Amino acid sequence: MQNLYNRVLRGEFLSIEDALRLYISAPLAELMAVAHRMRMQIHPQKIVTWQIDRNVNTTNVCVSGCKFCNFHCRLAETDKSYVTTMEQYRTKIEEMYALGGEQLLIQGGMHPHLGVEYYEDLFRALKKEYPWLKLNALGAPEVHHLARMAKCDYAEILARLRRAGLDSLPGAGAEILDNEVRRRISPGKCSADEWVEVMRTAQSMGIPTTATMMYGHVETPRQRIEHLLIIRDLGNFTAFIPWAYQGRGTRLEKEGCAGGNNAAEYLRLIAISRLLLPNIRNIQASWLTMGVQSALMALHCGANDMGSIMIEENVVSAAGSFNTLDSERMEQAIRAAGFTPALRDQQYNLSERLPR
Repeated sequence: MQNLYNRVLRGEFLSIEDALRLYISAPLAELMAVAHRMRMQIHPQKIVTWQIDRNVNTTNVCVSGCKFCNFHCRLAETDKSYVTTMEQYRTKIEEMYALGGEQLLIQGGMHPHLGVEYYEDLFRALKKEYPWLKLNALGAPEVHHLARMAKCDYAEILARLRRAGLDSLPGAGAEILDNEVRRRISPGKCSADEWVEVMRTAQSMGIPTTATMMYGHVETPRQRIEHLLIIRDLGNFTAFIPWAYQGRGTRLEKEGCAGGNNAAEYLRLIAISRLLLPNIRNIQASWLTMGVQSALMALHCGANDMGSIMIEENVVSAAGSFNTLDSERMEQAIRAAGFTPALRDQQYNLSERLPR
């Protein structure tokens, strides 16, 4: 173990076998300590960043039908389905701005009738009314869906979206980057290879991206590590954000996969993520799914960011996660963990703008 610790602290890229051995066999306390040491090498100041933004779902209509998602519905379910209106966007943006936020995280279902033209019109309209607004929008599965609808490549879709006002591409829809896993839990979504290709294309165009992992369902430890190494080898992400699958009431739960919040498992994953991703500066703690206390513990084993206060969140809460934080409690929690809170933007630049 000490040899592996020394290698990762030097920033070496481990092989799959060495990485898996470190993940499975290292004592948790040691793994956490080494990951925190690496975090302090990358971020010497005891600062923990956080953000104010709002998650707005364009629509809940989705053709993907992921087994872990309670949020989506079919187009035919007219009593449940919706598409967010411009007036609703205005209300949500004004509420966010009053709280000090400047960014919308726009995601939602893969609607069979909303093509790239719809999102171009939406982004232009939002930027026309709110020129200061940052749009962290869609994700690799949505870009793949739009490209398939338009019968064009990813670069054209991304170029059109960027001209319309897209600022950055979130890492949603990664789940586990293994095609066997994806066939079992999200058969209607893009493949692992397609997710990677969308992100590679976005990065080549200079569009900031993040990467995620949803773990704790049908994947094996090896598939988790393979996911991390795919993210590492692709590189150029501003941050990596892992979270635990929340399964209450989902189809996946009915098939025997309940999910849940295992703090020790989460801390081990945060620690191994920090050690295996030396080329990704920021690791985000997921207080939304894991709870605030587990997230604060993650700050001592590799994580350096607490994400957003999440003014609005509909997808994870639909599967049974109801944690909340406001700006004051976010800063109090970070200070209680022994760090200095610092507001940031999507590119992890520290912000001079303070919450109102």
